[in-house]
Amino acid sequence: MPTLTAITETKRGRYALFFDGEFAFSLDEDTFAACALHAGDELTETEIYDLRQKSDARRALDKAMDLLALRDHAAGELYQKLCRKFDPHTAAAAVAKTGELGLLDDAGFARRRAAELLRKRKSRREILQDLAAKGVDRETAAAAVEALRPEDAAEAGEDPDLASARALIARQYARKLAEGKTQQVMAALARRGFSHSVIKAAVGEAVEELEMGNGE
Repeated sequence: MPTLTAITETKRGRYALFFDGEFAFSLDEDTFAACALHAGDELTETEIYDLRQKSDARRALDKAMDLLALRDHAAGELYQKLCRKFDPHTAAAAVAKTGELGLLDDAGFARRRAAELLRKRKSRREILQDLAAKGVDRETAAAAVEALRPEDAAEAGEDPDLASARALIARQYARKLAEGKTQQVMAALARRGFSHSVIKAAVGEAVEELEMGNGE
């Protein structure tokens, strides 16, 4: 059986295990203490495998905590990131543990993310695509988008997409409309995910205002 020939503490406070003179993996302090390992111990391949699994599980949880400390994550997004370094089972277990600790709230994340994107004048379609990319399920994302309301009191009660399209035209496309490039503006808004009806209404309003300003 493989022999645990050396145990050294790393700079990160973990314990590196060497079997038969070669480094195998490291354990966190709590796992190491619970296993009561000593140099000279002989372990079966199954015992070593179990230790490695415990090591990966703790490392995955620590990584999940680090990611959540930086910003909120949806469960799906957190899982995707953990899978870059850990196997799917270990990643899923870490996500489940953070959920048990009350650190994940997909519905709250979706609402906050959707509101943030609305402030950036994203269309509902763009917001849904963004939430899907963040790992939010379709039903949760749809509920978050459905609840969107413009923060501007003057826009309260109106279609969020119409408010966003109107603001984008005023901020980015007014000059093109003044130059008569209406089709270019409509195409740009379509690429941003706005519906034909919203584009027609927003562009129509902007053109009418330009004509009135020109005294036509």
